[in-house]
Amino acid sequence: MISLEWVKDYIDISDQDLKELAVKITKAGINVEKVITNHIDNLVIGEVIECIDHPDSNHLHVCQVDIGSKITQIVCGASNVRKGIKVIVALPGAVLPGDFVIKASKIRNQESNGMICALFELGLEEKTEENYNKGIYVLDSNAKVGEDPLKYLGLDDTLYELDIHKHRNNDCYYHIGFAYEIASILNRKVTLPDDSFKEIKDSIKNHFTLQVETGKCPYYLAKMVTNIKIKESPEFIKKRLLAAGMRPINNVVDISNYVMLEYGQPMHFFDKDKLGNNILVKEANNEKIITLDGKERSLTNDIVITDGVKPVGIAGVMGGENTEVDENTKTILIESAIFDAVSIRNTANRLDLKSEASIRYGKGLNYEYTEKALLRACHLLEKYADAQVLSDMVVHDKIDKTKKIVEFRPCEVDKMLGITISKEDMEKELKRLDFEYKVYDDKFIVTIPNRRLDIDPNVNDIAEEIGRLYGYQNLVSTLPKVDIKKGEYVGNVKYRKLISKRLRSLGLNEVKTYTLVSKDMLKFNYENKENIILPNPMSSDKEVIRTTLIPSLLNVYNYNKTRKVNDVLIYEIAKTYDLNYNEDSKICILMKGNYINNNWNNTKIKVDFYLIKGILENLLDYLGLKNRYSFKTDDIPNMHLGMSARILLDRKEIGIIGRIHPNDAKDEIYICELSMDSLITNIKPLKYKEVSKYPSIIKDMAFIMPKDVEAVEILNLIKKSGGRLLTNIKIFDVYEGENIGDNEKSIAYSLEFSDNTKTLTDDEVSVLFEKIIKDVENKGYKLRNM
Repeated sequence: MISLEWVKDYIDISDQDLKELAVKITKAGINVEKVITNHIDNLVIGEVIECIDHPDSNHLHVCQVDIGSKITQIVCGASNVRKGIKVIVALPGAVLPGDFVIKASKIRNQESNGMICALFELGLEEKTEENYNKGIYVLDSNAKVGEDPLKYLGLDDTLYELDIHKHRNNDCYYHIGFAYEIASILNRKVTLPDDSFKEIKDSIKNHFTLQVETGKCPYYLAKMVTNIKIKESPEFIKKRLLAAGMRPINNVVDISNYVMLEYGQPMHFFDKDKLGNNILVKEANNEKIITLDGKERSLTNDIVITDGVKPVGIAGVMGGENTEVDENTKTILIESAIFDAVSIRNTANRLDLKSEASIRYGKGLNYEYTEKALLRACHLLEKYADAQVLSDMVVHDKIDKTKKIVEFRPCEVDKMLGITISKEDMEKELKRLDFEYKVYDDKFIVTIPNRRLDIDPNVNDIAEEIGRLYGYQNLVSTLPKVDIKKGEYVGNVKYRKLISKRLRSLGLNEVKTYTLVSKDMLKFNYENKENIILPNPMSSDKEVIRTTLIPSLLNVYNYNKTRKVNDVLIYEIAKTYDLNYNEDSKICILMKGNYINNNWNNTKIKVDFYLIKGILENLLDYLGLKNRYSFKTDDIPNMHLGMSARILLDRKEIGIIGRIHPNDAKDEIYICELSMDSLITNIKPLKYKEVSKYPSIIKDMAFIMPKDVEAVEILNLIKKSGGRLLTNIKIFDVYEGENIGDNEKSIAYSLEFSDNTKTLTDDEVSVLFEKIIKDVENKGYKLRNM
């Protein structure tokens, strides 16, 4: 939230319509989400002239409140309401944020004609636990009863709520940074605030030493002030903090927050007498600290500020209770530093301590403003806390101060933007940005200011800055001049869509499930892969990265079963990961119940092993893998013995198929899973051959064999014996029963013979047919008379 009244301290915008200015800023790339002018009808200043406990409640109070025109009764539940204070009252008819309409009502049989408000109820503070516990907002004694409280507080300011792109650094999170943005749009100059002060002869170096033992603190500055007086802040500071959503505390705390919102540099004030004479910055090693919110925190690998012995603050996040500034504080040590952004973000997330300070530290800071903010704080403490500033400054400086310089020719920017901008216009935009530059032999040499941490020294970022100020509306649409290519999916995406489309055409429904699963779902590990177990999962049912999709589809089946869905035909295509983060895309099919269910003529086809196998064969044939895949029966963990097999492609395993073991699923569920990556790497361009002009001849034969012999064994014998004229072979019958031994079965095969060059005669086919019978019988199998 940016206060335009505050921004006026640094740039003259008195001649601007602030709503039109918001449009200009948005067009230049910083999205002004809302222009807020704080005003709420039926909001008045009231004085509590009587406050008694509610007769039917142990926490409510019945208050008589003078609102200027009359005295009215209001029931209030705030713990800090009491007689004699001046408060903000929302009368009936007031509409608070969230379209909350105030109405006269009865609360436990007591009339209540309004509401005594806290700042977060007016949208002036975030509704946090801390702000909620503070209760209603108490105005000072000078507030005039019956007046507009927002006007009295100076909150009738115009505010911009910004929606800042994540790639933009924090230069628009503070008022001086935003002033530079306005200056670039209006082509005006920014005036930085006064940071002058007088120093006494005594030096900070006589009272304080600094030691830094971590590379995560490249820059640390400290100054010292003494003889401060803790009191209320001046009105302009309190009003501006309220406008920014912060509650004023006292002059010292408020100045710290004020400078942070001004320069974007968080600072920390230590009570020097409580701190002692030393600061040691290091990485924590299982220390504990009670922070300013009164909670004990355990620190591991966090950046910690210590007095050489014990922690006194969590760097960039929150100070310790043991060095807190209070009403008795006389001497303050001011810390202004830069800490490792990643470490601060990790600490804030782990401790759940996100704050205005940690957000800014986590985005990175400009070291120039680190010093300026420190000087500015000294100026304000001298002026508004009667502080005496000690001479000198304690400095730890390991920060890289290499200037960001980029060289480019105008044609490079033109190429990036797709338009032609004159050299003069480029110079104009760089001046508006307040970027130092020189031009030699038609080449620009630009120095990027440190306040723009989001800009890297390359022509791409410079082109973007020039383009947004030049005006995106000036970009001319042109058709791209490129070679025309056929638009199509390629690689993994192409085959994923082909496979998904084929499975849907076969009557299956696609499902999507989470990659993260619970430890209870670590089954069906037929590939013997180790799982990745997350160290800090969102919940117990999402703590393992899966290596197979089968348990996830079983969960989907159970979900449908509980909702009386009996026929479940589903598939999923998703990625899995092993312990070494090796990625493998899997295709998983689950089928249960009836595949076809026609109530009109009572036709039903029940799902069984051969049906799901047929679905898979149809898919593999569609992908051009016919005659290259096979199935090998095997005892697979969690699969039904005798009803499971491994899927082989070119004799290499790519997946499994079979029925889920009754111990894992009482219902008759069939599952198939295979590696899509293995399929894709083995798919070859399809070769097409002309359909034969000549008729084919079909003959049938059946062989009797032991029950433990697989049908494919005979099929391969027939293929080998049939030669090139045998163009197709199918199994059409399996028989067990009369006229066949107890341990035998009969399998019937249909053979198709054809020749692309001529019409085959019966004699030619009969010779080949007899040869096949003889070759099979020589292997010990008997021809069955059909």
